[in-house]
Amino acid sequence: MQEKERTDEVKKNARRAERFPLVALRGVVPYPNLALDFEVGREESQKAVERAIENDRKILLAAQRDQAIVKPAAEDLYGVGVLAEIQQVMRGHGTMRVLVICRHRARIVSPAFSRKAGCWTSAMRRLVNYAEDSASPAEEAAAVNLLRRELLRHGRLAHKYPPEYIDLLISTEKPRTLFEAAWSNSECDYHDRQEILEADSLTERVRLLTAAIARQNEILTAEQELQEKVMSRAEANQREMFLREQMQIISEELGDSTPLGNDQQFYADRIRSLDLSDEVREKLLKEANQLTRMPAGSQEAYVISNYLDTVLALPWGTYTKEKCDIVKAAALLDREHYGLRRVKERVLESMSVHVLQPELTGQIICLVGPPGVGKTSIAQSVAKALGRKYVRVSLGGVRDEAEIRGHRKTYVAAMPGRIMEAMRQAGSMNPLILLDEIDKLSGDFKGDPAAALLEVLDSAQNHAFRDHYLEIPFDLSRVLFLTTANDASQIPGPLYDRMDVIELNSYTREEKFHIAKEHLVRKQLKANGLTASQMRVTDAAVYDLIDYYTKEAGVRTLERQIASLCRKCAKRILTDSVKKVVYTPETVESELGPHKFSRDYFAETDTVGLVNGLAWTSVGGVLMPLEVLTMDGKGEVRLTGSLGEVMKESAGIAVSYARSVARQYDINPELFKSKDLHIHAPEGAVPKDGPSAGVTMLTALISALSGRSVRHDIAMTGEITLHGRVLPIGGLVEKSMAAYKNGIRTVLIPQDNLPDLAELDETVRNAIRFIPCADVKQVLDTALVPVPQYEITLEPLLEEEAKKVAVPPKKKNTRLHCRSNAD
Repeated sequence: MQEKERTDEVKKNARRAERFPLVALRGVVPYPNLALDFEVGREESQKAVERAIENDRKILLAAQRDQAIVKPAAEDLYGVGVLAEIQQVMRGHGTMRVLVICRHRARIVSPAFSRKAGCWTSAMRRLVNYAEDSASPAEEAAAVNLLRRELLRHGRLAHKYPPEYIDLLISTEKPRTLFEAAWSNSECDYHDRQEILEADSLTERVRLLTAAIARQNEILTAEQELQEKVMSRAEANQREMFLREQMQIISEELGDSTPLGNDQQFYADRIRSLDLSDEVREKLLKEANQLTRMPAGSQEAYVISNYLDTVLALPWGTYTKEKCDIVKAAALLDREHYGLRRVKERVLESMSVHVLQPELTGQIICLVGPPGVGKTSIAQSVAKALGRKYVRVSLGGVRDEAEIRGHRKTYVAAMPGRIMEAMRQAGSMNPLILLDEIDKLSGDFKGDPAAALLEVLDSAQNHAFRDHYLEIPFDLSRVLFLTTANDASQIPGPLYDRMDVIELNSYTREEKFHIAKEHLVRKQLKANGLTASQMRVTDAAVYDLIDYYTKEAGVRTLERQIASLCRKCAKRILTDSVKKVVYTPETVESELGPHKFSRDYFAETDTVGLVNGLAWTSVGGVLMPLEVLTMDGKGEVRLTGSLGEVMKESAGIAVSYARSVARQYDINPELFKSKDLHIHAPEGAVPKDGPSAGVTMLTALISALSGRSVRHDIAMTGEITLHGRVLPIGGLVEKSMAAYKNGIRTVLIPQDNLPDLAELDETVRNAIRFIPCADVKQVLDTALVPVPQYEITLEPLLEEEAKKVAVPPKKKNTRLHCRSNAD
């Protein structure tokens, strides 16, 4: 209770006592009887200095407990400081430089921030600078001797003070003078200095300062030992470098320019730092150890060094973080590619499965389609959507197995195969590798590269793929392989079986239009330095480019034509001072010349012996009309139009079936003996083959022999058998697009091809009426124009008169349905 009363009395007296401006020092501790030079930057501290100058130049100085605090509170200040007198103030840009003389120690009492003055103020209780010392003279002398010893040691370790200054410091006889000189020149921490300031007796302060300097000496000793080790190692390295330089010069004088040195340790350190299996690490360390037993610069050393460099350049254990946002991936694919729905769905499905099962491997996708439909570019977008590195490996024309699996390193100029090179380029264990034109592989006496790809594309084996050059297993199971091909029939069966095949169809006219407007025009404007305000292609002009200047399944030629328009526009802007060029169908024709392509040739009116067939080509589907002409002869069949063997066989089947059903279609069987048949497929310079023209040939034969016209608004495709069955065919999607492009809205297809209609573009599927046919009777009944029929009532006539109208004897009052010859 008495202690509390005394504390309250002190506070009460402090409130009545004179208050001095207070400056909080950061990292600096003042000491009585010594000058102190410090910088003032804080606004409240500057105002405290100004207030002190206005009064009696007296100011309180107290150190902060934590020098990192910018806005200290009362509890952030030490309780013991000094009362100082300002001697000089130098003002700068936003700062002050203050020189003070510290007069005596002071107990900081009730520090507070004065809002009126804008600075800290505090009352103080004066403390004696040196209290009566309770230590004996012997204890004081011992403490001073220890201080001298540490100061001498500090002078030798720090190398900051000249020897004369240290000798002068040591020779000082008065303990107080020695202490104050040591205080001024030591580098003690400000916490230690504050503890010394708060000590009362000189002996206690000497002990504390000696301990602080001793700690500094220990740190300096450790630094010196570390520095000596570093210098010793550096000298050894310099000596080694000097000796190696001498050896190099000697080697050059002897005519050997190969750098000398043993890289075994360098390779061994790199091998141990990689995430390798024990088998691989042991193999590589064995190769590295062989360098120590080989002459520097020898051919063997070069082979091993080159091998190790190649192996260590592979991305062992390095993976890229995959993206798992399905919505963003779908938006990216839609933004960069129009259409290609099945490919996008398949990629998003793979991403979804990967999110649920990250350990799933063995995803190998094959994109099959005609040139220019975006197979290669969609692979780049897929890699971007998945967040994987992208590498393209072109397989067109590759005929050597070593191109895939590499050469044995014992051969001169041996190198790894294309798969390992792609992994090195990717720099990741989980890239997307595009194997482009996989159907263009071909084998010779050097091996079959398609067979070498079997292990690469087999998810059950590629986790330990062995390249002939590396001779160590490498994990390819995390790689997403995408392959492309134009003709799936050219891919070997075992290879085809390992891939998930997605067929890309030819672009429809509408798809080409959207691709041109949304992608190609913008791309070529940027490539040719133009802006949308300088050139515009109207919708009608884009359709003209598609219809009359290109004939392709993709859009490559279309892009080239747009690029040509951009170049011509750039020329006109620079030479004719035109600010903007607008291309219409008329201006397109004036710039690019007459139309290069016209619509496919096909029957435009109901005609006897002319049928609109459908054919598949590498650039998409086309209309292929077939013509049949009868003439007097000996029953021979002539085929023209560059028909292949399969198509000739189909013609033979059609002729045989037509003879078997001749009477059903009012055809005199004798015509097959007295008439020659000529079957022709227009565009005779273009080779044609395949069985799908069977129904077309049969319909044309029946039409020519019976005299019945064939509907011109119908196209058909399908293989026939000798018994009149219609078998399924391939390429229905491309053939349907050809019919749609040429305005034909009814297509006869084999009944077994009905499931293929799901692959059609919705626009084409809604525009065309597909009629499935199981046998040729359905084809003929639909394609042949019905016979106009009328009734003739025969009155009883004489038998001779009946014969004149070529009517067999009938019962009286019967009706005869006769075929009109008007056609």
